Amino acid sequence: MRIDERKPDQLRNIDFKLNFIKSSETSVLASFGDTRVLCTATVENNIPRWMKNKGHGWVTAEYGMLPRSTNLRNMRESVKGKQSGRTLEIQRLIGRSLRAVVDLEALGERTIILDCDVIQADGGTRTTAINGAFIALSRAVNSLFDDRKIDSHPIKKYLGAISVGIYKNEVIMDLNYNEDSQADTDMNIVMTEDSEFIEIQGTAENGSFSSDQLALMLNYAKKGIKEITLYQKKLLSSNINI
Repeated sequence: MRIDERKPDQLRNIDFKLNFIKSSETSVLASFGDTRVLCTATVENNIPRWMKNKGHGWVTAEYGMLPRSTNLRNMRESVKGKQSGRTLEIQRLIGRSLRAVVDLEALGERTIILDCDVIQADGGTRTTAINGAFIALSRAVNSLFDDRKIDSHPIKKYLGAISVGIYKNEVIMDLNYNEDSQADTDMNIVMTEDSEFIEIQGTAENGSFSSDQLALMLNYAKKGIKEITLYQKKLLSSNINI
């Protein structure tokens, strides 16, 4: 039995609060269980220098954790003077995942920056960030399309992300911190709404895992991401025509 009494293939409670802050183009407070990530989108009418005159835009992401998003205070990376390898890895993952479902030519020569700030961490911060950032990105491009600043909608497909793993010899989905910190195997999966893979990250932390266990983890991820993208569609309703 899991500590929160969920079934092995059951998601935590999901919530996306739109317009959580007023100062950005769009903002979403994404929640999976007790994990909370604030995702904001910023649209800039320029692109990186190396992309000039190529006729397409760019989508990128930044990720960070507030000092007391965890049980023990973490020093701000700005105080340390550099970002950690983990932070760089996660923000690259978020950016890669989002770009996989965006027609960058349709975006035009502009950049959309997704800032993902963890305000409370209880496992799955990177997958929660991807799910929230997709909604923030979608609403930002909706505004561009509605304002006739772009001719066609750049979002090609919905996408979702979820963690799966092996905990106490059982395959489970959407790990909280207690499960994640003790898992024998931990994976993060990013997929489109039609179950095409964008990213698979997985490691056996203790021992190894079988092909049958891998197949079950991928099936759980497919099920969970189907549920997440359905939730996204209901939330965004008629705002995205893809």
